[in-house]
Amino acid sequence: MDHVSESNINRQLHALTTTLGQSKVQAMQDRISLINPSCVVRIIDDFITPENIDSLLPHDLDMLIDATDQVSAKVALASWCLAHHKPLVMVGAAGGKKLAHLVEMADLASVTHDPLLAQVRQRLRKMGFVFSVKVPSSIHAVYSREEITRPEPIEGVSVDGNLNCHGYGSLVTVTATFGQCAAGWVLNHFSH
Repeated sequence: MDHVSESNINRQLHALTTTLGQSKVQAMQDRISLINPSCVVRIIDDFITPENIDSLLPHDLDMLIDATDQVSAKVALASWCLAHHKPLVMVGAAGGKKLAHLVEMADLASVTHDPLLAQVRQRLRKMGFVFSVKVPSSIHAVYSREEITRPEPIEGVSVDGNLNCHGYGSLVTVTATFGQCAAGWVLNHFSH
């Protein structure tokens, strides 16, 4: 239920001047088809919630990558994976970060310097899930310990305070590194 915007063009493969305003899931399906016409993509144009997650995720999935930026969606995905004993790679916040070489991976319990993942962990704890540095979970996180760089004020331009494209922005070098780390972890996991 998201649409391609101009601010997506610098960092999302499906975001082109020709796809501006198009549904992101449709634009992604079309782009994947251009790359590999035999790839089957099932699109669902909906937000994931605790109420609909069971009908949206297949119970036989092997691995899930979460690259959403909404805490509620991340919590729904994480709690579902924990309840169903499915491994999850969760991508943290890239907004306001500039140094791609500082991106790393760790168990969600060990992540620091990521306000998005901290909120997810806090909500999961309130739901009764236990996280401990000594007892790893099945949630692997991509994050950066780099401090968030706040934008310089520009006269006449308001910043909404969110670490997203409408607030602090994201650099393609950082978002791409987050995505490559998540995908690389999954590929490495299945190569063993």
